[in-house]
Amino acid sequence: MIYINDTTLRDGEQAAGVAFGIEEKVAIAKFLDAIGVHELEVGIPAMGRDEARAIRAIADLGLNAHLLGWNRAVLSDIQASIHCGLKRIHISIPVSEIQIQVKFQGRWRAMLEQLRDALAFARDHGLTVSVGGEDSSRADESFLIDAAQYAQEWGAFRFRFCDTVGILDPFTTHERVKALVEALDIPVEMHTHNDLGLATANALAGVRAGATSVNTTVNGLGERAGNAALEEVVMALKHLYNLKTGIQTQSFLELSRFVAKTVHCDVPPWKAIVGDNTFAHESGIHAHGVLQNSRTYEPFDPREVGRQRRLVVGKHSGRRLIEQVLATQGIHLDGDRTQSILNDVRDRAVSLKRSLTVDELLSIAADRACMMA
Repeated sequence: MIYINDTTLRDGEQAAGVAFGIEEKVAIAKFLDAIGVHELEVGIPAMGRDEARAIRAIADLGLNAHLLGWNRAVLSDIQASIHCGLKRIHISIPVSEIQIQVKFQGRWRAMLEQLRDALAFARDHGLTVSVGGEDSSRADESFLIDAAQYAQEWGAFRFRFCDTVGILDPFTTHERVKALVEALDIPVEMHTHNDLGLATANALAGVRAGATSVNTTVNGLGERAGNAALEEVVMALKHLYNLKTGIQTQSFLELSRFVAKTVHCDVPPWKAIVGDNTFAHESGIHAHGVLQNSRTYEPFDPREVGRQRRLVVGKHSGRRLIEQVLATQGIHLDGDRTQSILNDVRDRAVSLKRSLTVDELLSIAADRACMMA
């Protein structure tokens, strides 16, 4: 089984312009828990104030999901997580040369010593700790494995491979994660960013390489170009690899719209899984196909993700689609009348630069009926 650790409430909220209120963070956490997401990265306790209050409120809910707070390898960060009531934390350390230079002035030994002390402090306080290698994708591979092995030796229960700036492809991801998995006894988690549009693909490549946990966000929300999308990862695992997560995918559309409304940003209609066009068919060939057998042009039943199929009338529609849509309105036409209406539909769609509504189609059909009367 693949473990889903959703970070909508941490990395998702770090998207430019996004700021969840306490009630919003609580509502999203409850929604994710209700559909069966295994683990929630609920925020950064060291931020204090409303962030800490929101995390404490989530911790007090008694959710089924494990809750995780994000920390630097700094004792005050960890103490803030304890004050929020968290029992499980994540400690992030830089592992690439550029990140270590900026954050530790190149002193990699000092970074490892700080990690050791942070892990010891956390474990002494009864915390379960995962460790993440920030910028793993640009790290020296030998150093990355050394750092991960130290984290394992010092008590981490999991190591997170982070493609922090989204610069990997699936082939390289597979190679690097496979080497990491083979060097460790603890699980490896994938954390991928979408700067080159490959976040989901790289997360899946990591799973193929042996990673057993994936960070996701709803709608792919996150810094810069975002993260691997919860809905994409879960559905790809199910339909590509026959790996089930136990998550209630029928709620994905409702969850997507809830988060989109919260961040005041519409989901693009072409967004995989939850976009409005995902199961919309305008092309005559496609519409004809799905009316005969839905598997001709749909990868899975739209009901699996809370959607319904839509037949859309527009420039690319064919006569069969026009007849089908009008039949649902109780209108049955012969071939000549259907072709005339289709011609009008195509002209109108080109003029308006969009598909037509059912009411607009009915108006065209009525006009044609008057002309032929």
